[in-house]
Order: sequence, then structure tokens, then C-alpha cells
Amino acid sequence: MTHQVRAVVARAKGAPVSLETITVPDPGPGEALVRIEACGVCHTDLHYREGGISDDFPFLLGHEAAGIVESVGAGVADVAPGDFVILNWRAVCGQCRACLRGRPWYCFDTRNAKQKMTLADGTELSPALGIGAFAEKTLVAAGQCTKVDRAASAAAAGLLGCGVMAGLGAAVNTGGVGRGDSVAVIGCGGVGAAAVAGAYLAGAAKIIAVDVDDRKLEVAGKLGATHTVNSRDADPVAAIRELTGGFGADVVVEAVGRPETYEQAFYARDLAGTVVLVGVPTPEMKLELPLLDVFGRGGALKSSWYGDCLPGRDFPMLIDLYLQGRLDLDAFVTETIALDGVEAAFERMREGGVLRSVVVL
Repeated sequence: MTHQVRAVVARAKGAPVSLETITVPDPGPGEALVRIEACGVCHTDLHYREGGISDDFPFLLGHEAAGIVESVGAGVADVAPGDFVILNWRAVCGQCRACLRGRPWYCFDTRNAKQKMTLADGTELSPALGIGAFAEKTLVAAGQCTKVDRAASAAAAGLLGCGVMAGLGAAVNTGGVGRGDSVAVIGCGGVGAAAVAGAYLAGAAKIIAVDVDDRKLEVAGKLGATHTVNSRDADPVAAIRELTGGFGADVVVEAVGRPETYEQAFYARDLAGTVVLVGVPTPEMKLELPLLDVFGRGGALKSSWYGDCLPGRDFPMLIDLYLQGRLDLDAFVTETIALDGVEAAFERMREGGVLRSVVVL
């Protein structure tokens, strides 16, 4: 059996997305069919549309999603029809060298659905990050579904599927922020704002949010930032040092992904401090730092991919914190839109006025 559903498709590099009818097959072994309730509009979707990730057009966009499992294929035991799930794009295999060494958050062989979703004419679609959730239904590997409490808002819960988890995990999992630490976050879009929230959850004593947009800094303050710096008006390195007794922050999260902001993060950390890169650079970007400074300042320079998370461990815990009122996921939802509003949401994303537009079905 197959399912005819509406979905947002990117047919060609740089072209506006279109709302089309696609064909979704019933799940095969190890797969799950999920009815999407909400899906965030992430910068990664825009990168796919613009050909910045690959040229495997047409793409079925959307990956930051939550919904209800409708059916599962043979051999699936962890989720069942009726479960409310958050989709993730790192379904660990349990068998690769990273998993076998006890580091499954680095899994080198994550799972995706084997069957293909198609356009009406049979053309195979490439689902964004192996998910493709700007659709009424999508087909994924069952391991990409993490069951969470149904009481959570789908619009808020789905954001854990990418941006919020990436930023929060960069602070907590990768950066190891702990009680009493000083933390600086450079770039306070959706990912950076989540890093602020993560540092607050971890008990950081001082959280310095840096951005060029006062609207984003205001949101960062609501999520736990104790200080804000508009780097259009002040040198962020000098400001961070001044706010930390002249030393620099224990952990600096760089959530922009540019050489100049990474250099700021490098010099804004304390001796033996940690820099975490979670912002995504483009292929042509280069970084130049004096090697003596890298040696002499000690500490750690890390990158964080998906917040070094384990969805099965982290998603249910964070949803519990959300339902207890301790993690304000709703603050990340700037607006809700329909499926046909994705292209306009991309434009608002470029303008910088939103943390997340969320498609609600």
C-alpha cells in the first residue's frame, strides 16, 4: 500500500520550493510511517534548497519534527502505532566502531529508511537529513523515532529534533558546562539561544550572550543569559573578558560558524577554557590562528555535531523538563505556519526576525 500526501519539495538549486503530492510507501522491515504534526523551518532546509549540502535534487525538505507513528514494519519493537515521537537524524546502529567503543553519539553508520518516497511521476526524492518532514506523512527508520510524553506541544517538541538539541547539547554534552561556570555564547539564533538555555539548566553562574540583533539578545535574556553584548557596539572579546574579571569565560560556544567569530571565541575563553564550535561553516572557509597561542592557552577546542546527543536518552529527559516548566521550548516558536508558508518563512529567516517558524499540520 502507498499513501498520497502533500509535501514541500525543492526541485532545483535556488528555485522556490513547491507544494506537491508525493507517494509514501508502507513501512518495510525496520521502518516506521509517521504522521507529522509539526516541523520547524531550519537553516539546514534552506541550505538544501540552495544546493549547499548536495545536488541530489529533488529534495523532500523538513527534519525538525514531531508526530504520531501510524504503522511499523517487521522487526520494530521500540515504537508502536499511536506513539507520539520526535524524529532524529542520528539513529545509532549499535555496531560501528564508535558505538562499540561506548561513544554512540559519534555513530558512523546511522540508519535511514531503505525505501524511497517519490514524486507523482515516480522520481525518487532525497529526504533532508534522511527524514523529509515538511509532509503530511513521512517514512523513516524506526530508530529515528524517539517516544516522548504526548502532553508536550508538537510545535515545541519537534525542535529538539535538530536546532534546540544542537545548541543545548553543545553547552551541556560537548562543553561540559557545570555549576558555577562562566559561559559565553556567540550568535543567539535558534542554536545559540538553546546553548544559553543549556548553560542555564547546567547551573552556570554567568552566561554572556553575544549577537548583533537586540531582538535575539532579548530572547537570550529570557532563556537565562545574565549579560548581553551587541557586538555591533562593543568588542565582544573585551566585553566578555571584562565581565569575567579579565580572564575570559570557562566555556565559549560559537554558534555562527565563521572564522572571525571563531577567533573571537578562541580569545574570549579563559586559560585552559573550552571553545565549542556548533555553528556550521561553509566549505571555502579557512581559519588562521598563531600556533603558539593554540599551544600556550591550553584547554580544548571542540566541535559539536547534533549536540553530541543520544536521542533515546536526551529527548525524553528534556521533554520532562519542558513539562515541568524548567525548559521553555515554547520560547523558540516564533510563529506557526501552514505547509504552503515555508518559502515565505525562508525569507523571514534571512531577515533574522525569527528563532523558528514551525509548520503545523
